Amino acid sequence: MASSWREVVNRIDDYRWEIPTGYKPGMLVPGLVYTSEAMLDHIWQEQAFDQVANVAFLPGIVGYSLAMPDIHWGYGFPIGGVAATRVSDGVISPGGVGFDINCGVRLLRTNLTAAEVRPRIERLVADLFTSVPSGLGSEGKIRVSEKELDQVLVKGSRWALERGYGNAADVVVTEETGCIKGANPDKVSGKAKKRGIPQLGTLGSGNHFLEVEAVDEIYDLVSARAMGIADVGQVVVMIHTGSRGFGHEVCGDYVRLLGEAVRKYGIRLPDRQLACAPVKSAEGRDYLAAMACAANYAWANRQCITHWVRESLARVLQKSEKEIGLEQIYDVCHNIAKLEEHTVGGRKEVLCVHRKGATRAFPAGHPDIPDIYRDIGQPVLIPGDMGRCSYIAVGTERAMRESFGSTCHGAGRVQSRSAAKRSLQGSVVARELAARGITVKAGSMASLAEEASPAYKDVSEVVDITDRAGISSKVARTVPIGVIKG
Repeated sequence: MASSWREVVNRIDDYRWEIPTGYKPGMLVPGLVYTSEAMLDHIWQEQAFDQVANVAFLPGIVGYSLAMPDIHWGYGFPIGGVAATRVSDGVISPGGVGFDINCGVRLLRTNLTAAEVRPRIERLVADLFTSVPSGLGSEGKIRVSEKELDQVLVKGSRWALERGYGNAADVVVTEETGCIKGANPDKVSGKAKKRGIPQLGTLGSGNHFLEVEAVDEIYDLVSARAMGIADVGQVVVMIHTGSRGFGHEVCGDYVRLLGEAVRKYGIRLPDRQLACAPVKSAEGRDYLAAMACAANYAWANRQCITHWVRESLARVLQKSEKEIGLEQIYDVCHNIAKLEEHTVGGRKEVLCVHRKGATRAFPAGHPDIPDIYRDIGQPVLIPGDMGRCSYIAVGTERAMRESFGSTCHGAGRVQSRSAAKRSLQGSVVARELAARGITVKAGSMASLAEEASPAYKDVSEVVDITDRAGISSKVARTVPIGVIKG
């Protein structure tokens, strides 16, 4: 066993590091990690290289087993892992999607400035905290029957629109227009549905958040203006949440089911957490249908929260939504597997692209992005921790050629939640944030300790790597002024 990454990894350039197939006999493709040399020690110590290598065993995998600079240890796949498998003879793995299916980020722009909002930020944060239910196991204001939940699972964002939550324009600037086709509620367990019914319209806990932010720096004014961002100091609102307990249960159900499929189809894997089934098999199709249900639930969830955010800002600032200019910039999903067309070996092929803790980053001109962004590329939303900053970027042609149109999704943890709570006190974190002009409200002090800056990589370092590697291009940086944590 190698004692250092230096004995294993081949340096391609300053931001690309290859894990050769000889690292673990049985790897079908090399691993490729986007990172800096400074980050490699931590990635090695966390054994994330092993997970990248393990993913390379998946039948039908093409290109590389990829990892973004926010990589850290996950279930089966590393968080920050990307892998594409052939639909013809490849597999789909729930571990390559994750438990919080379609955990994603939505960004709203406003006409407001930080100078206007800061005098009312405490009241605004308190109002948002009341308006958007949050916390572990939180229950929402929306009540649906199991029959109506099935409609949520099929329609996604459009279900919310039909009930008055949000604007039709929101759907246009939502990935997949807020609904993956092929969702089948019959492929979802009764237990998952019971968990999902009370949690629709809730933020949740952990790293999920709602932030009022101010634009701090603009790198690409043309792209920023296309998104409705024109000035430093402009206020935006970021929403980060997913499919809650519903998605977690869907993943758990299919990890067990596909664990049996591994034996049925004679698939050999180095880690049982990579449970998978052929994409074309009955089990594979069932998982895709159930995963689509969870993805659509998450989009409906974020759509409802968007509506309450708009109401809250209008109420606190005593202005109409039109005056405030509350328009959605984009909504991107993480933790998803999609059937997409990519070029492999000079030929176009339909692949099953797993993005676990990674963001789609399609380039300008791609038919799957909204017309208003066709000239600049797909917006990419990359949140950092609540004490630093977040980024807006766009997808690139290089990402399409090299990473199956994927880039990083956030900062990436360097401390476990339990370690963070042992080393930090939530009350101290809150005071430090307040001293820096950041108002925070959380369900518990423990949750603040878990999510404090020292628990995460510096998102600026992560985004600099993806920018310099050319798989996404920086547009703007935002900083938090008000934070709601579950």
